[in-house]
Amino acid sequence: MRQRWSIAGQLFALQVLVVSLLVAGGTTGAVLLARSDAHDAAVEEVSAVAEAIARSPMVADALRSPDPSALLQPYAEATRAATGTDFVVVMATDRTRYTHRNPALIGQKFAGSVAGALAGGTVVEQYRGSLGESVRTVVPVRAPDGTVMGLVSVGITTEAINRKLLGQAPTVALATVAALLLAAAGAWLLSRRLRRQTHGLGPAEMTRMYEYYDAVLHAVREGLVVVDRDGRVALINDEGRRLLGIGDDARTDRRVDELELPAEAAALLTSRRTTVDEPVPAGDRVLVASQRETRFEGRTLGTVLTLRDHTELRALTGELDSVRGLTEALQSQAHEAANRLHTVLTLVELGRTDEAIRLATDELALAQQLTDQVVGALTEPALAALLLGKSAQASERGVELTVDEASRLEGEPLPSRDLLTVVGNLVDNALEAVAAAPPPRRVRVLVREQDAAVLVRVTDTGPGMSADQAAAAFRRGWTTKDGPGHGVGLALVRQVAERYGGSYDVTPATGGGAVLTVRLPVPA
Repeated sequence: MRQRWSIAGQLFALQVLVVSLLVAGGTTGAVLLARSDAHDAAVEEVSAVAEAIARSPMVADALRSPDPSALLQPYAEATRAATGTDFVVVMATDRTRYTHRNPALIGQKFAGSVAGALAGGTVVEQYRGSLGESVRTVVPVRAPDGTVMGLVSVGITTEAINRKLLGQAPTVALATVAALLLAAAGAWLLSRRLRRQTHGLGPAEMTRMYEYYDAVLHAVREGLVVVDRDGRVALINDEGRRLLGIGDDARTDRRVDELELPAEAAALLTSRRTTVDEPVPAGDRVLVASQRETRFEGRTLGTVLTLRDHTELRALTGELDSVRGLTEALQSQAHEAANRLHTVLTLVELGRTDEAIRLATDELALAQQLTDQVVGALTEPALAALLLGKSAQASERGVELTVDEASRLEGEPLPSRDLLTVVGNLVDNALEAVAAAPPPRRVRVLVREQDAAVLVRVTDTGPGMSADQAAAAFRRGWTTKDGPGHGVGLALVRQVAERYGGSYDVTPATGGGAVLTVRLPVPA
């Protein structure tokens, strides 16, 4: 199987290639620049030597002598050796050489351009002569009256210039190798860091991982919120946005307190504490949240919060609890009715018929009175059944639960589920409050529709609440009971009230106890 290169490996190879090309280009440019500089330096050198020789009085005097070569040849060779040039030629205006590095060429014609020098100027050219290709200059030798009486040519061969360049080659090569090593080391360090960050994955693997992970995050039916070490939200999937009420266009690369999150969810994210299946109200929803710290190779990356929507489950659980309570109440009543029926039958057997009839009639009237009161005041069947069941539960716990005579609710002004949530939790809270209180233990329930709103008021004779307790009573997690799983009922009541734009409060009851009032406006 063909081995796939990781991103770090590909980047390292690409960097080495690019750096090698850049260094090669730079070296080539440096060589060309050095060659140009060497050529210009040679031109300046031969021009300076030629001008010095042409202006020497000795040269002018020698040109006027009967045998110029005898005087000029030693001088020219000494100057050539002293200046490091390759040839120094002094000639007549007709190109006849008086001096030359090769004595055999003295007396022969000079090969090269001299027209500019004969006109009084300076000739600079690169020419292939008797010594090979050279950079040369030709300048005039002037008489005292200014006329041109001879010419001087000084040159350096191209081979000599190249030898100087080759002498610089080790320095250039060393600089090139050093640049390559430094660039390769930098590329290796960068690729090593990138390899750690990408875990050695290749482009195809990272692309496939991103596509799969993105598909999973969008398809999963649990809300997911990822917060980094700096407290910034790194990721919220589609379900998380829906559950927390965040728009799709909202940027997530912000701090938790900068996003418009529900207060309880924001507090949980900010705390970074570990929790499992903790109920969190979010608007009109009840979410179950689990949060934990994420670590990789000993480093803390942040926290991950998962959310599940348990609103429907909570509502169904509440209805199930109501049905279960009603069932238990009916079982208790059946058991109590059986006892009373045995009593009536025994009285009949004993011949005390009148007492049996009176006992049966009283019990029937008492039971029918409560049923008629609840059913007559509340035509909503689920709510009536709930209160009848709660009445039986209260009786078993030694609590007297009564429905206020002013209660009146026609039809279903609000969904049964919301009414059951509010009334059921308020009554349960009241029963818990009075259960440990000294007698008399009473709970009174008022449910009525007035001023385009449903008013629910539950009064108990329990220990009551202080101002601080009353202020915190409807907050999630507040409870007077020990153990987990409490502090949710009144928070659900608050959610329903806020969803309808209603109100909720706690006030002291006359004679002790507490009055919990919830007002739910009826939608038009």
